Amino acid sequence: METKDGFLVINKDKGCTSHDCVKKIRKLLNTKKVGHTGTLDPEVKGTLPIAIGNATRFIQYLPQGKTYLGQIKLGIRTSTDDIHGKIINQKDWPKISNEQLDQYLNNFRGIIKQIPPKVSSVHVNGERAYKKFFNNESFELTPREVKIDYLELMNWDQIKGIIEIKIKCSAGTYIRAIARDLGTVLNSEGCLLTLKRISACGFHEKNSIKISDIEKSINNPTNFIIPTISALNHIPTLVLNKEEEINFWQTGRTIKVNINYLNKSNTFDYKKPIKVIDKRKTLLGIGFLNEQQTNINPKLVLNAK
Repeated sequence: METKDGFLVINKDKGCTSHDCVKKIRKLLNTKKVGHTGTLDPEVKGTLPIAIGNATRFIQYLPQGKTYLGQIKLGIRTSTDDIHGKIINQKDWPKISNEQLDQYLNNFRGIIKQIPPKVSSVHVNGERAYKKFFNNESFELTPREVKIDYLELMNWDQIKGIIEIKIKCSAGTYIRAIARDLGTVLNSEGCLLTLKRISACGFHEKNSIKISDIEKSINNPTNFIIPTISALNHIPTLVLNKEEEINFWQTGRTIKVNINYLNKSNTFDYKKPIKVIDKRKTLLGIGFLNEQQTNINPKLVLNAK
């Protein structure tokens, strides 16, 4: 069986690590070139895009936004900032209306700074924070800037102290940190109760599959693979029509372009990547325009000579 290049959108179950999913896909497709587009914590379920073959080279060019549905439990602070950690403090939560709570959520809209949870995968002196945490080492993490594009209050259960939110955010955002910090803002405590990722890197839950679906389709499991080019619809397109241009491209040489023939996106920026295809709509790679916008320089070349 020849493995296609492209992306599998896995609907990950709780209790399974992102690396577990990668290992299973490698075995099912009998290929080593497999990678995920960003870790999804074991206790978080939902959308986990996985790159197959040459698609692994395009992960950095995917949209970086992610969308989650989450529940925050007020009144409890834990060592991990989620419900699975050791409880380190408890405190009553305030009696407030939906409107008042939504006003407090303004503290977490737009560009904000947050300190990652101690069980995060950020590096501390060359080692992952969670490894230091589980080794009972003492350390501090510095605040990081993240962007919250959208934060909606879905439900507020005053009796149980449970807040349901929908949030769209930049890569590197920790919803557990928001849960913890929202508790502080409300003069209480907070931790993440449940979390589900419904979209990531341009892929959506509605197009996701379970690994068991691939196992059931053992005769042709590659049917679920989304072509790499389909994941790059947000990137402007340049079509190379001449064989000479394609030869230049495949040998890593600069190509003169007419900017008027570039299929631009709504938010075109010449400094951003451009996908290059041939007249048969075959993906050739990624390039960048020069400052004068007269030449394109190859950055990622498929089928290089």
